[in-house]
Formats: sequence, structure tokens, C-alpha cells
Amino acid sequence: MRNRYLDLLRALAIVRVVVYHVTGWGSLTLVFPAMSVMFALAGSLMAASLVGSGPAAVGRRLRRLLPSLWVVAVIFVPAMLLTGLPLTPAVLLWLFPVADPPANYWGALALSPIWYLRDYLWFVLASPVALWLFRRFPLPTLLAPYCLLLVIELGIYQNPPVVLRHFGLYFGAWLLGFAHQSGMLRRLSAWILVPTALTLAAVGGAWILTHQGPRGYDLNDIPLGNALWSAAFILVAMGRAPATAAWVDRSALIGRAVTVLNRRALTVYLWHMAFVVALTPLVDVVGWSHQDLLGLAVRVALVFLLVGLVTALVGWVEDVAARRRPELLPGGRRPASRPVRRHAESRAGEDHEPSAGPAAPVPRQRGRDGDVIAR
Repeated sequence: MRNRYLDLLRALAIVRVVVYHVTGWGSLTLVFPAMSVMFALAGSLMAASLVGSGPAAVGRRLRRLLPSLWVVAVIFVPAMLLTGLPLTPAVLLWLFPVADPPANYWGALALSPIWYLRDYLWFVLASPVALWLFRRFPLPTLLAPYCLLLVIELGIYQNPPVVLRHFGLYFGAWLLGFAHQSGMLRRLSAWILVPTALTLAAVGGAWILTHQGPRGYDLNDIPLGNALWSAAFILVAMGRAPATAAWVDRSALIGRAVTVLNRRALTVYLWHMAFVVALTPLVDVVGWSHQDLLGLAVRVALVFLLVGLVTALVGWVEDVAARRRPELLPGGRRPASRPVRRHAESRAGEDHEPSAGPAAPVPRQRGRDGDVIAR
């Protein structure tokens, strides 16, 4: 069953990501730790897919993830090669980014959100083993990433690989998504969930206050504080997620916006930073400083406008990758048709959310199967 509350969470996270990159307001990371929320939602969906399809869900998830990246690569990689990027075998990482793909001086900033896809890819690949461990040893498995991050932050494990550091930072949120999908979070009584969330928030908040980064209290510069604060947020936001949120669709405009942002999350994520980088000097030239509210409002509006245009042009790739009928603007009315039997992943996959309650095992069946985002 589709859960519009989770759709709303993802939509808000996407908007927050774009606004943060335009404004640079670190306080937004405290108010809404969108990155970890997106990993938690993706973890819940991945667990649902594995329950329904087994290890084959890994291939399906990668099939949904990579085509939109390839569209970006087709446009940006030739441009970078023409402006100084050496042609080496490392360029092939743009096809399957298990490590950061190479970029030139301007591409490194415009395409910086690619790190999320790198982490997402690794988390998907690790999920079959992680789910097996989670089902047998739930609490130790949940705690493992946070222990890894603590060891790194205390200097016990120095100079870890970037991917391993991000496993410590974000895989805990992914595993909380497993706990949501299994119903573990919902089964926790308020006497356990609330004190746990408050404790995590207090410890994380204390660490944030005493370990400011170069941008002050921006969570992206404070890994351990980020992980703990985000875990507290996820416990509350997903642990008490309502089974439905019908009010989202009471307004046709809001309901359509939530649908579009969910169906085009990857496109918005991959393209928005390039427009942020391109518009910053242009807006300053015409006198709308990025340091005042008018300049920021203009930049936010222009970035969303340009992202909307590019989404209309190439967003349909996400439909093709998900084996849906391509649409220019998702969520419109469709002509009545005969019901089609779908694969389990279509019903509990990225666009058809599992319910907020305990997930019942989904019977395996053959057939065709039918989420993403930066700091």
C-alpha cells in the first residue's frame, strides 16, 4: 500500500536539499537532516524489495539508479573532456560509480552530489548480507555503523577509505529503514522510543555544540553529531509514521507536487547543483547579491525553474528505468484500464511505498517489476 506520508517526507527532503545548496544555511541540516532521512527511506524500500524478490532486487535497484546518471554523463563528460579532463580508464566510473568519477575543475563542483549515488550503490550491494544479519542480530547490526563511526572520529581508526567512513556515517540510517520496514520501530512503545530519541538528540547535540566545523553547526562538517542527531530524527519521523496521510492529496496542487518530486527525485538531485553553480555569479552580476534575502529568493526560484525544465526534458528516463509508461509530468489522470498484475517490487518498491506498519512477508512470484539525494 502506498504511504503518502513517506512520499511527503521524501519530497520535503528534496526541497530542503536544493534550498540548502542555494542558500548555504547550515541551520537547515539541524531542522531537517534530509540526507539521513533519504537513506532511511531508501533502506526501508530496499528491505521491502529484498523480502519480495530476494537478491534479484539488487539488480532491479541498480537498474533504476544508473540510467539517470548515464544521461548526466553523456552531457557532462564530453564537456569536461573538452575543457581539461584527461581521458583515462577512470572515466568508466561514470558508468558504475563504486568510487568518485573523475571531474575537471568546474565539474567537480557542479557534479559534486555524485557521492550520494556512490554510497547508495554500495549500500544496495551490501543490503542482502546486511538484511540477513539484521534479521538474526537486529540490535548489534543497527549499532555496528555507529560504533565504526565512533572509532573513526576518536582517531582509533585513522585515515579510513571514504566509502568506509560513509558506511559509518549513513549506513546506520539505512538500517533504521530496515527496522521501519520490518515493523520494529512501530512496535517500540513510547516509553522506549521517546527516551531513546531524546538521548540520541542530547548526546548528538552536545557533540555538535562542542565540535563545530568550518561552517559552524552545519551537520555535514560534524559526522558523529550528524549520525546521532539524524538517528533521533528518524526514530520520531519514521517510528511513529502514520499508516496513511490522505490529507496530502486533499489539495490537488500539493498532491501533484509530492508525486512529481518522488517520481523525479533522482533527476532533481543530479541536476540541481549544476544550476546552483552556474547561477551564482550571474545573479551577482545583475546586482542580486547572494547575501541578501532578495538575491537568495531569486536564486532559489531560478534553480527550481531550471530544474523543472531539465526534468521535463530528461526526467522520463526514470519512468523507463522503472518500467513505467513515460510521462512528461507524473501524476496525471490515466484512462481506465484493465488491472495488471505486478511484481512485488512494484507494490512495495520506490514509488509504491510499504505501509508504515509491520511488513508482512511478500510471496515470491515471477514477473516484471515496476529514491534519491545530497546534503
